[in-house]
Amino acid sequence: MTTADGDGSRLPRMSARWDDDERAALVALLRTRPHGMTWSQIAADVDVRSSALALWEELHPADLFDTGAEQVELVAARRDIAAWRAAGLGFRTFLDDDYPAQLREVHDLPPVLFHRGTLVGSETAVSVVGSRKASPRGRELARSLASALVETGMTVLSGLAAGIDAAAHTAALEAGGRTVAVIGTGITRYYPAENRALQDRIAESGLLLSQFWPDAPPTKQTFPMRNAVMSGFGRATIVVEAGEQSGARIQARRAVEHGRTVVLTDAVVEANEWARVMVDRPGVYVASAPAEIIGIIEQTLAGPDELLSLLRSPAGR
Repeated sequence: MTTADGDGSRLPRMSARWDDDERAALVALLRTRPHGMTWSQIAADVDVRSSALALWEELHPADLFDTGAEQVELVAARRDIAAWRAAGLGFRTFLDDDYPAQLREVHDLPPVLFHRGTLVGSETAVSVVGSRKASPRGRELARSLASALVETGMTVLSGLAAGIDAAAHTAALEAGGRTVAVIGTGITRYYPAENRALQDRIAESGLLLSQFWPDAPPTKQTFPMRNAVMSGFGRATIVVEAGEQSGARIQARRAVEHGRTVVLTDAVVEANEWARVMVDRPGVYVASAPAEIIGIIEQTLAGPDELLSLLRSPAGR
């Protein structure tokens, strides 16, 4: 069963024996989806048992007419895990010790993650997201926010899309900070193509994350799923500029569900009905200037000692 931490979050239980046989069984389960199970159902059932092998064996009991097809799936999964590592790809499952701790706090955590770059334990990341067809003002605001977050020691998180995302990632790199990109394709894909060089820069000096099989193409479903992971990985989401159907809208809603801070710019609220509906939700703030936005982020994410220091400072009075 899952365990509850101090604030009531439901956390996966660590397995005493979680090795490559277990990882291979999890991969095989996710690929074959026995009885039409969803990935979330599979992860929940594996968590209850603290074992993917136990669930696999329950769903594939051996009998006199066993053709060995099930074992072929396990062998293929072990082979693929070895190939991913040989290709330099990081591979983590939700029961690995170094799986990102902040993702363990959300109910829709991805069962597997692929990465290029460096995983950092318990980092404080803030999403800077918005429209692909961003205005010059929106791109400049994204750059200012990313630079300011770097100055505070926070990680700039975004989705490597054109527009706001690319502006935030680029500014973070130029400021010498850490940036994390959560992408809506497999880790070996480049999308959009014009961000190929930026994607490689992030992988070299930051972190590139994907919850999809390495060669998975982009689809209409993968980007909303990516936004959910961004919401869980980050401690807060800033929506710089967005439309009524923007993926940033999806992320803002998921962030509220995850209990994360959401800051909407006044331009987003003025332009979108979905944003106006969100304004009165707990943890949702509206701001305009970069300093105001960063101040909200710092105060809502501060621990007790940090919060007391902020309140005593001239800016906090």
